[in-house]
This record gives sequence, structure tokens and C-alpha cells, in this order.
Amino acid sequence: MTLSLAQKRILLGVTGGIAAYKSADVVRRLREADAQVQVVMTKNAQQFITPLTLQAVSGQPIRDNLFDPAAEAAMGHIELARWADLILIAPASADFISRLASGRANDLLTTLCLATQAPIAVAPAMNQVMWQNTLTQKNLQVLRKQHIHILGPAQGSQACGDFGLGRMLESLDIVKAAAELFKTGAMAGLRVLITAGPTHEAIDPVRYLTNASSGKMGYALAEAAVEAGAQVSLISGPVNLNSPLLTQESMVKINRVVTAQEMLEAVLYQVDDCDIFLGVAAVADYRCKQIASQKIHKEAATLKLELESTPDVLAEVARRKKKPFIVGFAAETENLLITAKEKQMRKGMDVIIANRVGKGLGFNSDDNAVTVLWRDQSKSFSRTSKSKLARHLVALIAKIYRGK
Repeated sequence: MTLSLAQKRILLGVTGGIAAYKSADVVRRLREADAQVQVVMTKNAQQFITPLTLQAVSGQPIRDNLFDPAAEAAMGHIELARWADLILIAPASADFISRLASGRANDLLTTLCLATQAPIAVAPAMNQVMWQNTLTQKNLQVLRKQHIHILGPAQGSQACGDFGLGRMLESLDIVKAAAELFKTGAMAGLRVLITAGPTHEAIDPVRYLTNASSGKMGYALAEAAVEAGAQVSLISGPVNLNSPLLTQESMVKINRVVTAQEMLEAVLYQVDDCDIFLGVAAVADYRCKQIASQKIHKEAATLKLELESTPDVLAEVARRKKKPFIVGFAAETENLLITAKEKQMRKGMDVIIANRVGKGLGFNSDDNAVTVLWRDQSKSFSRTSKSKLARHLVALIAKIYRGK
């Protein structure tokens, strides 16, 4: 398994050329790497491989028409462009490369490339003379200036009988190259401590106080920090998440806790050895002053519980003599930026990430939208998947940290 592709959303574009027969194997290898794959085909691609074949190996319907009334009623091409963590074109024909370099949007695939903020990679496949053509090389230069990644081509025998550069890379090589695109090195050499998930504060042996946090944002940030080259320690409250990247990477240490007190103790044990502390966990604010030793039975119409404050993990970290660079979260339902800024100042954070919860965002959602506040600056990120957002946040946090 290529761990850096685990749970990534890959949009595979297939263009017209004999190498399109290899696209089915590219899909298979991407899925073996635990990536989610959706395929978009050009009309010419369908002359070489059928949509049914790629649908069978991807497990998803194939998209091939910009003017599909069913999909475009909900602006389907924009949703696809937002969905993708990476747009990978394999094979990329000389015609497609030319159209992409000139900014054309005359079919679904070129339109997606213009409408996405995700990285784009192309794996060229063409006759060796077409590859060497001056116009093709100029088009490739244009793509490189637009930070579009060129994967290959390889040298070898070609379907036309020629020998030379122009063969599409083999499937495993394409998947490996795609995985490398997620390894940024932005946090290389840094030690990052992250808290994630909720805490559970017992009422009695069978009940507890908690909140709706799923831990998805904290885990996504841990994955993104690993991909950025950091040494990551994750302190996780009770969650139900499976992360191949976090459970199999040797540089990730996971410490599982239940209560706010346990989380504080775990943080204080490790915090002196970290450069950056990301307080993402939604730590419960209150706990029962007395925990019942036996199950409380329903005997009256009302029940009174006496609560006391739990320890404030972020504030305790900020009070330490040797404190790390502190990044916290503020999940709010109203007065988002005002409340977040006040929290940042009161708790002594270097950066605070404000996110509004509710309406499919924040807690227990796959998506989030946030505003990052630091010093006298701010940067907003619109709604996107938490995994994609995490990579943006890690890049920004690394930039702020190194410029501090």
C-alpha cells in the first residue's frame, strides 16, 4: 500500500491514445493504495477503452459529458473539481496537452482542470516524433510554468513500431509519482504534537458527558503533518476512525486517552519535546464533581448533576516556561471571528483557527470551512474536505512558524 495515497480523492482523466488500455490498471493500482478514484473520459478515449471497463475497476460511474443534464443541474463539473485532491491525466495525449496549455475548456476534462484548485499531473503518451515536436515541448513548458506536474514519459518500443521517448509510464510508476506529490517537506525536521477528538467525562459507570467531535479534523491534520515531513505525536480522545497512514507510519506515535485530565497529563508529558502544538481536540469544559459508583436509575422526573470545570489544556501549555508554537481551534455557532480572537488573546495562542459548526460543517462532518487568525493577519479557506483543508492548514502553519 502506498500510504501517502490512503483515502486521497484522485480524479483520473483518460484521453485518446493506445495507452488508454493501461488506464484500467492505473485505476486498480490507485485503489490498491486505498485511494478513492473517479474517472473522466474524453470522447476519443472511448475509441480505445470502454467506459464500462473503467466503471468496473473504479466502482464509480464514468463521467464523459460536460453537458450531462442530470449532473450539471447541480453544477456537477464544479463539484468534481472541488472533490479531487489530485487530477491525474493518464494517458495525456499531445492534443490534450495542447488544449490544456492554451486554457481551452471545450470538454469536461479540460473544464475540470481550469475549475480545480487541486494539483494536476499529466502522464504523456504519444509517438516519439510527436513528443520531440517543438510545439509539444513548448506546450509542456507552459504547463510546467503553471506548476502542472509532468510524469514521464518513458523510452521504449511503441505501438506504431517506433522506439524512443513517448511511452506512458507503467502504472506502478505513475502511482508512486502521484504519491510523492503529497509529500511537501514543509514541516521537515519539526516535531508536532496534536490533540484530536472529544473527551468523555463519566457520570456513572455507563454514562458520560461529551460533545459531537469525531476527531476527523485532528486526524487529517496529523496525516498532513506526516506528509509534510514532521515527526508527529497524536493524543486522541475516544474516536472511531481508521487511518492507515497514522497506524502504519513509524514516525507517528498515538496515545489514546478518555478524559480531559488524561489528555492534559499526556500533553504535559510530551509538550516540552515538540516545536508546534496543535490543540484540535474538543475537550469537555465540565465534568461531574462526584462520579456515581453505580448506575444512576431513573427514579424521578429530574436529575441534578453538580459540574466543575475541567483543566484547560491549551491554557496550561501556554503557561509553560518553555512553550511551543501554539495553534488552537475555536468552534463557534455565532460571533465567530470576535470570539476566536478573544480566545486567542486570553489563552496566549500564536495562531487560532476559527470554524463555525452546524449545517454540515465542523463536528462529525467530512467537510469544514475555517478562518486562520495570527498577529494582525487572517486567511479564510472555503468549504472543502477536511483532508484537503488539513494540507492547506499545515502549509500555512509551517510558513507562519518559519517566519516567526
